[in-house]
Amino acid sequence: MSARHRPNSEREQLELFRALPGDLAPRDAQDLMAYPFFSLAKTHRTTPIDFRMNDITIRVEAVPEHGMATIWDADVLIWAASQIVEARDAGIRTSRLMAATPYEILTFIGRGTSVRDYHRLKAALDRLQSTTVATSLRQAAERRLHRFSWINEWTEHADGHGHAAGIDLIVPDWFYRAVLDDALVLTIDRTYFRLTGGLERWLYRLVRKHAGNQPAGWRFDFRHLHAKSASLSPFKRFAFELRDIVRRQPLPGYRLTIEYEVGGRELLAFVSARLSTGACGQAVETLVPSGTGRHVPSGTPGSCHQEPETPIPVSETVAYGEPNLDSNPQESSTPRRKWRLR
Repeated sequence: MSARHRPNSEREQLELFRALPGDLAPRDAQDLMAYPFFSLAKTHRTTPIDFRMNDITIRVEAVPEHGMATIWDADVLIWAASQIVEARDAGIRTSRLMAATPYEILTFIGRGTSVRDYHRLKAALDRLQSTTVATSLRQAAERRLHRFSWINEWTEHADGHGHAAGIDLIVPDWFYRAVLDDALVLTIDRTYFRLTGGLERWLYRLVRKHAGNQPAGWRFDFRHLHAKSASLSPFKRFAFELRDIVRRQPLPGYRLTIEYEVGGRELLAFVSARLSTGACGQAVETLVPSGTGRHVPSGTPGSCHQEPETPIPVSETVAYGEPNLDSNPQESSTPRRKWRLR
């Protein structure tokens, strides 16, 4: 084939978007917050995620060489979403082809900048590129699946001494449209990047998505949470870890409790932490528009946090509807009903 008729590569068809400087507010894509797209383990995972609920289908597959993209790798996508939304709101033209230095990405997501951290970033980019996703989310045609990788391709640039000087990457159209066209993003607390456990990180994103604009909070059945997490841990171990998270209260801006139904079924309840302003911090805003350019305080500084009187906050439900069993717009529009602490 002659060069004149050779089809252009995707990179050649896209304009380059240079990462914006400054301390941008972290934004996360709501679909990624509500559904299981990433491994929650730091160990090498090749077992596929096969999630089906109502009309939603999600299939995530990994290659043995790199393993599945993890929830820590997803920090790169949070950086990308933050850049796209910030540029859009400033009237700057965006693109799926994004350029930044490793330093800019690492400092934004709260990582170090050592040689080891640079190597870990490159390993994360490899996992994001090699992990494949097929999903029916946001597909107009029934039973139609959109297939993509989290990063279509990425390129590393080195300086004259062989040191990493820049990274170009192309995010998939499915992700880009969710962030830009549909504006399906939420501002998250920067403290999120300091959460060390995979389950903690996943739970924060789920809670932020569903309880962010609910003064009365929300709740999920433990077994439903286990299914939504796509965790490979047995349910018994998963439930133990959930109870430990409730005991420790590590999620910035949210208060967790456990409720029990009459039949003994465990429910995880969560509500936005509303602390008074002053020396002990400020309350988290329950709904933050995607264009918010200022920092959103978590309201939970260490000096203000008080341990609960009981090891694990529990409640006895006195009036309630059915717990959430699906992820849909109604989950974030109907408040949790009355319950009282024992």
